[in-house]
Amino acid sequence: MDSQVKTVFRRILKDIQVELGEEFDENFERQAFFTQAWERRKSPTRPGGHILVDSGRLRQSITSRTTDNSITLYTTEPYAAIHNEGGAIKVTAKMKRFFWYKYYSATGSFGRKKDGSMRNDKRNRQLGTEADFWKAMALMKVGATIKIPKRQFLGTSPEVEAAVREIIEENLTDYINDIDFNIK
Repeated sequence: MDSQVKTVFRRILKDIQVELGEEFDENFERQAFFTQAWERRKSPTRPGGHILVDSGRLRQSITSRTTDNSITLYTTEPYAAIHNEGGAIKVTAKMKRFFWYKYYSATGSFGRKKDGSMRNDKRNRQLGTEADFWKAMALMKVGATIKIPKRQFLGTSPEVEAAVREIIEENLTDYINDIDFNIK
């Protein structure tokens, strides 16, 4: 009986691991932590793009590990915590150099006519607002703070608790239904 209980418990943990892994990944598609929508971006660098998805590294870094009696879902990316919990970061000299690099990259990408003047098309207008954004970031003083809004993608919630409860109930029901009661 003890080995059967351990088997059921391992199955429960595996089902929870798979289900929550899928749900947390789905948060990036929903652009919300279940039903709580993420705050929209203010930067014009990727208009209409998915929030928190640039290269996809953050989304792909969500992983999990199990022990005999627990599951841990986590991410290996160092910047994940600031996005998941929100907060403020201080501007450093290195950040300012990066912002200037992005500014010069954006301004060098403008489409030009044969006479050298800039084309007045959608792409150039977008690059103009992007360049303005990076210039504003580059002109911030060292030590100024940038507020990062909370965009939770991992953690507990009523939806997580309901999913765990449902998985446990299903597995226990299956276990009880499989018991062969030979009472004589």
